[in-house]
Amino acid sequence: MYEIGEALIGDGPELAHIDLVIGDKSSAVGTAFATNMANMSVGHTPLLSVIRPNLLTKPATLIIPKVTVQNLDDASKIFGPAQTAVGRAVADAVEEGIINKDDVEDLLIMVNVFIDPSAKDYRKIYQYNYGATKLALKRAIEKYPSVDKVLAEKDRGTHPIMGFKAMKLWNPPYLQVALDLDNEEKMRSIIRDLPKRERVLIEAGTPLVKKFGVEIISKIREERPGAFIIADLKTLDVGRVEVKMAADETADAVAISGLGTNESIENAIHECSKQGIYSILDMMNVDDIPGKLDQIKLKPNIVLLHRNIDLETRDDDPEAQLKQWGNIKDIKAKLGERGLAAVAGGITPDKVNIALDAGADIIIAGRYIIGSSDVRRAADDFLRYLPQDSDTMRVALDEDENLNDLKK
Repeated sequence: MYEIGEALIGDGPELAHIDLVIGDKSSAVGTAFATNMANMSVGHTPLLSVIRPNLLTKPATLIIPKVTVQNLDDASKIFGPAQTAVGRAVADAVEEGIINKDDVEDLLIMVNVFIDPSAKDYRKIYQYNYGATKLALKRAIEKYPSVDKVLAEKDRGTHPIMGFKAMKLWNPPYLQVALDLDNEEKMRSIIRDLPKRERVLIEAGTPLVKKFGVEIISKIREERPGAFIIADLKTLDVGRVEVKMAADETADAVAISGLGTNESIENAIHECSKQGIYSILDMMNVDDIPGKLDQIKLKPNIVLLHRNIDLETRDDDPEAQLKQWGNIKDIKAKLGERGLAAVAGGITPDKVNIALDAGADIIIAGRYIIGSSDVRRAADDFLRYLPQDSDTMRVALDEDENLNDLKK
């Protein structure tokens, strides 16, 4: 048997990122350990970790550089502060009981060490690699993270090197701003004025897409790199082609018309799943929404209950609006546990609570916001009915340490 651990500690070019495996000499780790020692490659020569020259750490530990060692300056960082840090971290893990002292002769450790060639401060290289190695060992022994931790974090975390957060709709409700425009400059102006909130989704409206093509999605992305962007294609046919075109322009979701044939709808939903983006089934003018959902085998991620503009102008009564949306909770139930419902059609701030109470997850607003002389204020009129952005006050790293265990 063997266990796997990982840790990142530090900042700047000296930061340490450790990946390691620890296991019995008789396991796959033992085979990999011996194989790596016998098969050296240029720039990635594995080396045994020592406390000091002539003193091997226990359990025996093999360091494998992640970054190509190109010269003696790079080599000195590995053979000096990094090697010492790993060796002492392993020894201290034994002393502190993270690794059972009685097992050290039966175990082997393999550690992948990252050293940025531009790193200069040997003290930081040592300190960060020491901390990351010991933490990775502790996590390996404790089988951290649990699968529940992974599932809780998968849509929340942000990788520092990416520079943006890949948005997932894991914590509704949201406000979707429909950019039903035919002017690119006005579109850009509105996006710049919109509050920078996770709960704000941006829709490339059908008029925008028809006039400028799906390339308009990339232009929206220029203005708001981390936004969740919906391409309102209202796809009726050749859905797989249109979905791929939108995904290639970095759309996070594509709206498909519920008036299409079941085969066309399923093909488009399948392509959304293949591309890793959300499928939205727009039920505008669909008479029997539950029946339509029953007919298709592949269910969308989001069902859009959409009153068309002609109905809006005839009837503004809230009860009538609820009837036009249908039984939102029953409709969502047909999508599965993670299915979402969006509502659209002349929604003003005073109707937000009606929609939320009925089970809506996404409130779509268009003219009230994009037609306003004060876009930010108009968006805030909706947002005040929605919760604060998720994790605003959360320090994710605090949850990685169980203080109760440390006090025992």
